[in-house]
Formats: sequence, C-alpha cells, structure tokens
Amino acid sequence: MPDVLIETREGWLAGRGAQFMAAIQDAISATLRTPVHDKILRLVQHARDDFAIPDWAGERFTHIEITMFPGRTVATKRALYKAIVENLQRFGVPANDVKIILIEVPRENVGMRGGHAASDFDIGYETAV
Repeated sequence: MPDVLIETREGWLAGRGAQFMAAIQDAISATLRTPVHDKILRLVQHARDDFAIPDWAGERFTHIEITMFPGRTVATKRALYKAIVENLQRFGVPANDVKIILIEVPRENVGMRGGHAASDFDIGYETAV
C-alpha cells in the first residue's frame, strides 16, 4: 500500500479534496495494481504564504510524494506519472503543474499489521510490475 502525501495551495479545490485524492488513488491502483481499498492518502492544503512554489508554476501546483515498496519498472513509473497528470486535468491542474516524487522503501523498513516487518508476510499484491 503506497503512502501518498499531496500538497497544494488552499482555496482552489473548494470542497473537492476527497474527489482529488480519489483521482490520484485511481491512477495508483490502475498502474501499480494495488488494491483500491488498501490506501493511505493525506491532502495538505497550505496557505499561500506557507507553500513556496516555482516561479513558472500556477496556483494549482500540486506536489505529490508516493512512498512505496521497490520493484516497479521504469515503464510502470512513467505510466503512473501520466495517469496522475491526466486524472488531475479534470480539476483544472495543468500538466506542467504536477510534480511527483517516488520514494522507494524496502519492505523490511516498514512495520505494519501488529508491528511486523512488511517483508515477513504476504502484502496481497505484486510489486514487480
């Protein structure tokens, strides 16, 4: 289950935060082949003064960090980037205003399900996609 942190400036989503996160989750589930129900997403909407963005970026600039287990191919990662950007267009986010960073953490470095290392049990999906 990838952990996702989404950051943007406040105001423009206008109560559509849940739909925004769902659009990102849909892209993740489709491309990484993770179960739809197995998700952790956090949406942080910063005050303008608290979120400095590049000069070339617009007000809907969206910064996404996805922490996940290693194993995906470069082609899969590229498909993920494309799917997220496409899904965010329905919210008026320009393609150039999306930055996605993947952080790959070995399974033995994640404790879950009662304090067990994720490498000690079947997580329920393949990461070699």
